[in-house]
Amino acid sequence: MYLTGFADEAAPDIEGQIRATQELGWKYIEARSVNGINIHDVSEEAFDEVAGKLQDAGMQVNCFGSAIANWGKSITDPFDITLEEVERAIPRMQRLGTKLIRIMSYAVLPDRGPEDQMAEERFRRLRILHQMFTDAGLTPVHENCMNYGGMSGQHTLRLCENVPGLKLVFDTGNPVFTDDHSKPEPYPKQSSWEFYTHVKEHIAYVHIKDGRYVAESGALFPQVQYTFPGEGDGDVVRIVKDLLSSGYDGGISIEPHLSVVHHDESVTSPEEQRFANYVEYGRRTERIIADIQEGQA
Repeated sequence: MYLTGFADEAAPDIEGQIRATQELGWKYIEARSVNGINIHDVSEEAFDEVAGKLQDAGMQVNCFGSAIANWGKSITDPFDITLEEVERAIPRMQRLGTKLIRIMSYAVLPDRGPEDQMAEERFRRLRILHQMFTDAGLTPVHENCMNYGGMSGQHTLRLCENVPGLKLVFDTGNPVFTDDHSKPEPYPKQSSWEFYTHVKEHIAYVHIKDGRYVAESGALFPQVQYTFPGEGDGDVVRIVKDLLSSGYDGGISIEPHLSVVHHDESVTSPEEQRFANYVEYGRRTERIIADIQEGQA
């Protein structure tokens, strides 16, 4: 098992991301954005600079936190948009020696019910994406976020059934603020533990995020009070304990959202605070794991 994180929550630039990772004594970064642009969308010149600085620091990128088929993309958009992102990502992953890439299953279509979400087209596209990455020796992992698979554990299972071999990155915090579309209206919020138990056998990677649902905001993302790991409703300790007792040996990646929310520009903070929060979040995650391992021993 290894620890990593979305270091763009510690600093926008690669130098700050490397420094935060070194402060924690880790060697892996889950690369999402550099100066606000996703790793698969930055210019070739900018990518070359990032790759050089990572190499100089002895740092590795374990996963691309891509925007491929994410909550900002519609299943009604031309598929070429997605294919172009994949074609940019693959050679960059190969250059960095990165094996994992986070993908999603496109945004939930508004004003449509859970059974009217163009599921077959989503399955078709994800089968193609999965094949493209695996043919290149890479592993795409689907995240339960504001997308088709994130509508419930059962929706994620439908993805896995229709995209043979698909692996998952399970995010502990996303169920907290997401409607459970496997249940009757009015949809309750999901249980992280329940979602986890449905999809556990397909999990290859884990995001640690925690918080409490506050209220609907009228925007895409509801209001959430993000917390340090284990202090919210994301069942973080219970899930990590079950993972470790089951012999999980993959990555655990922190996504604090305490000082910076990647998809919400209104949630910002001074540089020193976001850096300190990221490091503290990492240390608390380490303590949770150490306490669990000590108890299991």
